[in-house]
Amino acid sequence: MIVMKFGGTSVGDVSAIRRLIEIVKTRLAKKPVVVVSAISKATDTLQSAARFAEKGELSSAKKLLKELEARHNEICKEFLGENTSEYEGVTLRIKEYFTSILELIKGVSLLSELSDRSMAKIITHGELLSSLVIDAVFNHSNIKTALVDARDFMYTDDNYLVGEPITERIKTETPKVIIPLLKNNDVVLTQGFISNTEDKITTTLGRGGSDYSASLIGMAMDAEEIEIWTDVDGMLTADPRKVNNTKIVSVISFEEAAELAYFGAKVLHPLTIQPAVEKDIPVRILNSRNPENEGTLILSDSKKIKGGIKSISCKENIKVLNVFSTKMLNSYGFLRKIFEIFDNNQTSVDLITTSEVNVSLTLDNEDRIEEIVKELSVFSTVKVEEEKSLVCVVGKDLKNTKGIAKRIFQKLGDFNITMISQGASLINVSFVVNKSDLQEVMQVLHDEFFDNSN
Repeated sequence: MIVMKFGGTSVGDVSAIRRLIEIVKTRLAKKPVVVVSAISKATDTLQSAARFAEKGELSSAKKLLKELEARHNEICKEFLGENTSEYEGVTLRIKEYFTSILELIKGVSLLSELSDRSMAKIITHGELLSSLVIDAVFNHSNIKTALVDARDFMYTDDNYLVGEPITERIKTETPKVIIPLLKNNDVVLTQGFISNTEDKITTTLGRGGSDYSASLIGMAMDAEEIEIWTDVDGMLTADPRKVNNTKIVSVISFEEAAELAYFGAKVLHPLTIQPAVEKDIPVRILNSRNPENEGTLILSDSKKIKGGIKSISCKENIKVLNVFSTKMLNSYGFLRKIFEIFDNNQTSVDLITTSEVNVSLTLDNEDRIEEIVKELSVFSTVKVEEEKSLVCVVGKDLKNTKGIAKRIFQKLGDFNITMISQGASLINVSFVVNKSDLQEVMQVLHDEFFDNSN
């Protein structure tokens, strides 16, 4: 049994869904559980409609919903034909979903208030709609499919927009729901991203959470492999939008992939790796536009992975907070005091460097930065540096590989480099550069480590 997750671009239009059908047909012998995202830009559209409603612009919200409904109907018409009972049945269900969305939107408009709970309920309709359409298309294409609501087995806490999975409940419920359906069908189809509390209140796993859904299902089902189908050929040696001549990384470790995902690689949701690691399940990144390509295989057994640099990742827009206080000198508990402030403001820190009287930290989430600076300023002097970027060089056993740091920083001698950090996990070297230098820094490093002529 395998898990196959298809992202928004892989279900975004008629041609994408045709490719999806052909890909799934090649995997039927492996009894796939197929996890789908909302069609391309649907979540953004639903979110925008909710925001319009909150501002009292109900007509703008209705216009967006009408356009989105038409997109789903057009896909159905293309596959099922306009004057068929299949088409009438599925478009009736689509209409019912949009009626529900409209009722929620009207409630938001009436109250001029958009809670996280309401937003979760609204935006999860994207996945419900796409899975409904793909279920009809699969069955029409002679793929016997059982559609199951992810909320029958995917449980989280009550953080409605970024739910924390209740792993033990998911492990228990997922096989109960899916195994009987797999026995009698070619495919079990479900939604990514969607979850609920144990009180059956709809939640989400956060934006990009369909990868996480697939990994949690794979863990619970003890899958042979988890396939993440996207619109790129795999994990690359750098972001091709910033660097020329990037290459596919054919095999990478769980630890390296997780580090790259956290530090800006957009191919994979940062949390995807965690459940797969627990059960030692390989994860493969594949391109639905180029299904013959072998993609990137992510393995837990680091003995099978070569050492050296695998990729160069980055976070383009960060801020650096420099916290200075002579009270740090020869005292204990000072760092705890600092990080309690970040904890209370629900803000994570990427990189940390310390000296006797100074702590420097990088943030890519600035939602609460004013409150954080205000609280830190009670007992320290805080300086905020803007227009900075974080570069992360990732590879197995970098700490014990001679000459890596020398090659990195010799090549970057013409750039201002700050906050250099060697990861405790041995697999990354990170540092901060001026945002204006980021693209050039990335290209220089990529040429040094991945240009075969070097």
